[in-house]
Amino acid sequence: MSGDSTSEPPPHGGRIGTVHRSWAADLDPQTLYALLRLRVDVFVVEQRSAYAELDGRDLEPKTRHYWLGGPGNPEPVLGYVRLLKEPEGRYRIGRMCIAREARGRGLARRLMDAVLAEVGDGECVADAQRYLVEFYAGYGFVPDGEPFDWDGIEHLPIRRPKRELVP
Repeated sequence: MSGDSTSEPPPHGGRIGTVHRSWAADLDPQTLYALLRLRVDVFVVEQRSAYAELDGRDLEPKTRHYWLGGPGNPEPVLGYVRLLKEPEGRYRIGRMCIAREARGRGLARRLMDAVLAEVGDGECVADAQRYLVEFYAGYGFVPDGEPFDWDGIEHLPIRRPKRELVP
């Protein structure tokens, strides 16, 4: 996820954005373009991190894309997160970002709530930008390895263990 909280929340506690979810195969080209455009705008341009943003995983059959669409037609993409299903069965959250003009309104939490509702009690991992580890900790994620540099930005592998039902 990326972004600082510089925007003011909507008046009267109103919520902005509609959460959408789609399997990779069901995304229309215009929506996919808008999602990828936001990711490039945030991760490559804003964060000045020239890396291979298109990693080949966006179109995998088990990839789910979540985004928040704002008011308008077509809906502008305000935030995004991707959910992958790894071969060993665990989930991987990645590429979370919020458009600069939409930050500070709780949109990242809305996306995480939607993604984790699908993950349920399953194990889930992510590589979090270091300054966002506390955000993920609020969802039960714990450090799961050593910090590493990803194109000039410090990240930390994190994991939310599979939740076992207590008899």
